[in-house]
Amino acid sequence: MPDRPPGPRDDAPADLREKVYGRRRGRRLRLYKTNLLETLLPRLAIEPPGDGRRIDPVSLFAAPAGAAGTGIGSGIRDVWLEIGFGSGEHLAGQAAAHPDIGMIGCEPFLNGVANLLEHIDQGGQRNIRILANDARPLIDALPDASIGRCFVLFPDPWPKIRHHKRRFIGPENLARLSRVLKDGAELRMASDVMGVAMWMLEHAWRHPDFEWLARTAEDWRTRPDDWPQSRYEQKGIEAGRKPVFLRFRRKPRG
Repeated sequence: MPDRPPGPRDDAPADLREKVYGRRRGRRLRLYKTNLLETLLPRLAIEPPGDGRRIDPVSLFAAPAGAAGTGIGSGIRDVWLEIGFGSGEHLAGQAAAHPDIGMIGCEPFLNGVANLLEHIDQGGQRNIRILANDARPLIDALPDASIGRCFVLFPDPWPKIRHHKRRFIGPENLARLSRVLKDGAELRMASDVMGVAMWMLEHAWRHPDFEWLARTAEDWRTRPDDWPQSRYEQKGIEAGRKPVFLRFRRKPRG
């Protein structure tokens, strides 16, 4: 077993009660990004049905999403999910590298959504769909074993103990992810806050449906080559923070 990232052991978080925490808007956007929110986002935006129905994630990419020219036909072989995509560099990079993968990104912070739209507008990726809101209702609307990979990268650390229940990774959301991830699917997580990295490692390690893929310490110290770097990660490295990269696999069912 590899060395484990340093950090405190924390108790499991309390029920999140479906509340979204954190800011929804930041500084005022430039006109260019405002226009993208008004023109490009409606063509890529998705919404959970909200009535208990399940949605096939592949169908989100098989036809135009709200306007002509945004669908990519039947060439999608899998769908990946990024929860809290920040400024969108990682999501846009994965979409560009895997044009046959449908990428769903969830981000409540409107400025981050606008940044991702800029990447799409400049990069031309057609295999991205966006939920500009909390990911949990969408996850609950997905069928069992329908997602091939999930990313939770550099989430808000919520450092105060009384706020630990707000952290996304915990028993309740790991159960959600376990249900929708395919057998053998990867759950990728990262943080440059050691307490949060340890929190995510502990909770995923305890969950019976997930297997940690690290075999040496370098496996969690080094970002894999197929893992595009985000602006947040680069800024953290420049500030002297050391990111931790965690890869877990969904164990086969039954």
